[in-house]
Parts: sequence; C-alpha cells; structure tokens
Amino acid sequence: MYLEHFGIRETPFTLTPDTSFFYAYDSHVAALNTLLVAARSGDGFIMVTGEVGTGKTLLCRKLLDALQQENYVTAYIHNPYLEPTTLLLAIADELRIPYEDNLNQHQLLKLLTNALLEFSAAGKRVVVCLDEVQAMPVETLETLRLLTNLETEKRKLLQVVLFGQPELHDVLEQPSVRQLKQRIVFSYRLEPLDKDGVEGYVTHRLMVAGYNGRRLFAPDAINELHCRTGGIPRLVNVICHKALMAAYGQGKRVVERDHMRAAIQDTLGNNAKTAHIPLTRTFAYSLLGAAGVFVLAVGIYLLMR
Repeated sequence: MYLEHFGIRETPFTLTPDTSFFYAYDSHVAALNTLLVAARSGDGFIMVTGEVGTGKTLLCRKLLDALQQENYVTAYIHNPYLEPTTLLLAIADELRIPYEDNLNQHQLLKLLTNALLEFSAAGKRVVVCLDEVQAMPVETLETLRLLTNLETEKRKLLQVVLFGQPELHDVLEQPSVRQLKQRIVFSYRLEPLDKDGVEGYVTHRLMVAGYNGRRLFAPDAINELHCRTGGIPRLVNVICHKALMAAYGQGKRVVERDHMRAAIQDTLGNNAKTAHIPLTRTFAYSLLGAAGVFVLAVGIYLLMR
C-alpha cells in the first residue's frame, strides 16, 4: 500500500529469509566467516545459536548459497520434528539420492554411505544444515552423530551444521548426546543488533528495496525501535512495516516517533505502553486510497437521498 507513496520498489521489511537483504553486520559477518572456515576444514559438527528472530535461518541460507558456489553438495532440513529414519529419508531427498520404499534404518545408512563415497570420489563435499535443532528428538540427534562417523582416511564424508535457539545448549548437556557435543568443533552465538546496527539494518533494507530518498525514519523513531525491540531483526521488520503504514495513513513522508510507538504498541501490546496513535486508526487511514474515497462518497450520497 505504501510503496508508491514512499518511492520504494518492493516491500523492504518482509519476514521471508531473502538473502538479497542480508545485512553485513559485525556479528552476522563473523558468524558467516566462521561457518565457511569450519566447512572448509572438513571436521565435525558446527553449531550456531541465537535468540528467536536474530537471523539464523537467513544466515543458513547465505551459507548454503556460498557453499553451492564452491562445489559443495548441500542439504537443508528445516523441520526438526523428525524420527531417525525420516531424517535419513529427508537427507536422501535433499541430496537427490534415489531409494526404494520401505527401507529400514540400516539400509538407509548403507545407501547414504555409498552415495557419500561417490560424492567424495567426484571431489565434492557434502554439508547438511539443520534448523531449529533444539526441538529435535534426542534419538534423531544420535542418528546424526552416526552419520558423521562416515569418513575416509583423510576426511569426513559429511559435515553437519546445527542452527538452534539457546536451549540447544541444554539439550546437548544430556548424557545421551554427550558424544555429539564432543564433536562440535566450531560454535558461534548470534547477537542482536545494537543501536547503530538497527539504524544500519533499516537503511540497508530500504536501499535494497529501491529507496533512494532522504532519511525515511527519524532519529528518535530509530531510538524507540532499538529500545523496544532489543535489536531483534524479526521484530524490527514487523514494526518498521507497521510504522510505514502508520506514516502513510497520515500522508507523512517521514516515519516519526509517534508512528513507531503506534507500531510497537500494536506488536508488543502491554509490553509497550508509549503509543500515542491508535494503530487501528492508522490502518484505516492507509486503506483509504482511491477505492476507499469512492466508497465513502457513495455512502454519503445514499445518506443524503
């Protein structure tokens, strides 16, 4: 609704993990570089943790894009609620390994081993990335460990990158998965954005979306945004989108502090008690484009008849 009003080519604050919007913030760049170095080393498990909304999935997609340009074969498993056999089937599907129906776990492991040996003989390395691993059943984690036992005399046939929330550390403290924990050779924790990071993040996404005008978010609006979101990128996206709608609804060209506070109130509810503008009203305003004005005019005409 507001793209033409602000002169933006595409929606800048979507929740989909689009790698074209990847922001080269210190923490995320360091995490990506750590992952690439670890992947090239060819040993053990790699783990990245971070709070909900800090950009783990986007980082994972960025890693997969980088590896695919370096002759790696990659697999991405986004559903953690998998039984051991189902996980093996999912990996086979991602690696495009054909298999027959009704294979048991032993047969699947043998099938994957043969395929991994073929990849290795062709000079290709295989990396499997798993998201939201803190929710994965312990038995499935143990199956992952068994997969990383597959190796030649020189290197592992398969590397595994684990992405999860901080609770993943608690999961790995369980005695039944202690062997997996010992095999994590690289670990990194994603941190939220600081105030400068939030401002840079917002500016970056606007530029990628095609905005090239004057400053769109007022400094005090950015301060409010950082204070209330704690620098969590997903929350920043949600609130900035609503704040743009609020400004558009009032016909403003700059997102001011009141617009930001209204968006925060609508998103965080009782956790944010600083709103001055009811966002429901601003949403109504933003919907009053040409079609809305037409409907209003028709209503007035009917009342006067």
